[in-house]
Amino acid sequence: MMMKILESAGLEILTDNLRTADENNPKGYYEFERVKKLKAGDFDWLSLARGKVVKIISALLEYLPNQYQYKIIFMRRNMDEVLSSQRQMLVRDGIQDDKVPDGKLAELYENHLKKIETWLEQQPNMRTLYISYNQVLLDPGPILYRINQFLGGNLDMKPMLQVVDQNLYRERRSG
Repeated sequence: MMMKILESAGLEILTDNLRTADENNPKGYYEFERVKKLKAGDFDWLSLARGKVVKIISALLEYLPNQYQYKIIFMRRNMDEVLSSQRQMLVRDGIQDDKVPDGKLAELYENHLKKIETWLEQQPNMRTLYISYNQVLLDPGPILYRINQFLGGNLDMKPMLQVVDQNLYRERRSG
């Protein structure tokens, strides 16, 4: 959702379009496969990313080289929804669930998030804006305004608001 919001605002997205929209993500994935090679030291593509938006999972942020300045929009989501969404995606893709209890997965993921958030606070070349996925869906206007301000205040808010699609909120949980 966030990648689509940023694209609608007129920002250029770095994607290779290898992973196309499907039942799990009907609006597309906005992936750039070389991101997965950050840990192995593949940084050559970063010069292509200057001034563009790149989707990077939290586990790979710590491998970004420090010679660049980064603005990171860090999406958080209700943990029960994350777990349910991941399990449903496995089912839709015909992949056997590994049966790790949700409580254990939630604990591991929360520990990871604490670690990466602490690390991000210590990075002088990284500015981070934390955004709640759930809040974007509940009341997008104020959240998208904060994103606009974080990115310089020149984004077109109207198309950003039009991207938020309640119909794709399939794993809604309370709390």
